[in-house]
Amino acid sequence: MSISSFASQSNFNVKNAMASSTLSDLMRVRKETIRECLTDFESEEHRLEKVLRINGVEYINDSKAGNVNATFYALESMENETVWIAGGVGRGSDCDMLLPLVNEKVKAIICLGEDNDHLIHTFANVVDFMIETNNLEEAVKIAYKLSDEGDSVLFSPACCGRDEHYANYQARGDRFKEAVRQL
Repeated sequence: MSISSFASQSNFNVKNAMASSTLSDLMRVRKETIRECLTDFESEEHRLEKVLRINGVEYINDSKAGNVNATFYALESMENETVWIAGGVGRGSDCDMLLPLVNEKVKAIICLGEDNDHLIHTFANVVDFMIETNNLEEAVKIAYKLSDEGDSVLFSPACCGRDEHYANYQARGDRFKEAVRQL
């Protein structure tokens, strides 16, 4: 089966699809059933969810990325120059594994939340623009101003979804989507 026939073709989803199809094959699920499932699969809400395209810029909600590893896969899947909105309540996570991807794909980082110092220290010498903000609505407005046609704006926090502002990653992602719709 060709990857081009997958409903969702991001690297993250392709890897998950490959693992799922291998397990299904081992369990002797019919190949036609596997094929049907993979061509109909929809990504879950808040995980690399395409929200809107505005002025040729794709806004992507990855609020579920509650750790650096999840954000790694999100950044890896970016095909265009990216304005990355990151941060929140950090857990002392080591972001060094993101350096090559940030260097290759990210043109600006908007630091959102309490752990901005860690993000700034890690990425200040890698991107040209790093901006701090305290709320998601402002972060989205700044991303709008920094992005150009053909870019992507990725909200992938790399930190916990629950803090004094949000009950969980779903509420945080919904707030991002609403802020994008207000542009």
